[in-house]
Amino acid sequence: MAAVFHRGSLGVASLEASNRFGVGPAALGTFTVLQLLVYASMQVPTGLLVDRFGPRRILTAAALLMGTGQVLFALVTSYPLGLVARAVLGFGDAMTFISLLRLASAHFSARQYSLVVSLTAALGGLGNLAATVPLTLLLHNAGWTTTFLVTGLVTGVYAIVASRLKDTPHGPAPRTEATKIRDVARGVRETWRIPGTRLGFWVHFATMQLPAVLTLLWGFPYLVRAHGLSEAVASSVVGVMVIVTIVSGPLIGAVIGRWPELRMFLVAGYLVVAVGLWAVLLLGPLPPVLLGVVFAVLSLGLPLSAIGFSIGRDYNPLSRVGTASGVVNVGGFLATTLAALGIGLVLDITDSFEYAMIVSVVLTTLGTWRTAVWWRRTRAHVFAAQARGEQVPVRIRQRRWDSVALSAS
Repeated sequence: MAAVFHRGSLGVASLEASNRFGVGPAALGTFTVLQLLVYASMQVPTGLLVDRFGPRRILTAAALLMGTGQVLFALVTSYPLGLVARAVLGFGDAMTFISLLRLASAHFSARQYSLVVSLTAALGGLGNLAATVPLTLLLHNAGWTTTFLVTGLVTGVYAIVASRLKDTPHGPAPRTEATKIRDVARGVRETWRIPGTRLGFWVHFATMQLPAVLTLLWGFPYLVRAHGLSEAVASSVVGVMVIVTIVSGPLIGAVIGRWPELRMFLVAGYLVVAVGLWAVLLLGPLPPVLLGVVFAVLSLGLPLSAIGFSIGRDYNPLSRVGTASGVVNVGGFLATTLAALGIGLVLDITDSFEYAMIVSVVLTTLGTWRTAVWWRRTRAHVFAAQARGEQVPVRIRQRRWDSVALSAS
């Protein structure tokens, strides 16, 4: 909850941040881009840190870093120092979710894993919800400094709670030896060669980017400037996305936990609908009720992105699940980073959200294409393993479109 709140806290504060730091759209987008770049680049190192020191210590450090970053952001007024504050916040954010995935793996069975991860994401959505209407009201009444100072200090104090966690049901996790850089690189390469890892990466890339870029930064100003909504109504529409994410996450987790063979069909259906809805949004100003419906459907991409983690977990040996989770997580945050930066640059050039949001549509289309490619290749890999009599994580039924991929393999 804390990590997602801090990650999304600039979403409804973007207009105030532009005035406070005296920057335009591209520079404003850099706040989110920097934070996401730090997040993406820290995924594999975080997995190694968790293996080395255990999730309890890493989560404690994460809470301290997030609190420190937000306190700095509350106090500084210069743009460069603001970037430093968001980078510190990004380091703490980056160290949170992979640690939680390790806790889930240690405390819950394989069958419970998808549901637990989805519940975790849903509870995180409460932090995102707090970063919409409540944060808007707090900013307007308490001001920038008080708002971010209080949230930062509360998160820092929460490190005390994190320090009391158990790495495993039986106590501390066994510590691994320090890993050499070449061994890390070899492990990442071996993980990346597995078709299921690449499928998980592109699923996360394709499904997460669209709702993430709307809730993290550009959704609120897009609704205000492109559709003429008031700030209160715009934050409510963004809040609808968060509520749908919270409610749908556990449901999707329960479904894919019981029927894992449906995972990719849910992803494919969402991506087709998402591209169609963006075409509707680009038509021009829409009424608030219709915008709420469209944003609610688009928000399903966030819980569906967790499918990427379950795919990566299924197709990798247990010794590389942490690395695979980090690789998959890079996919969604790389796409979100590119979208946040691209939208800001196009806004600087054209001052038009209609043109700027095409960046997000292009990235969704790219992710959809690559997901389709690796879905077929992963299926071919599974069919080949089944033919050799090997055990496979999910038994799937061969379909007509598999013939080309099978002949290629």
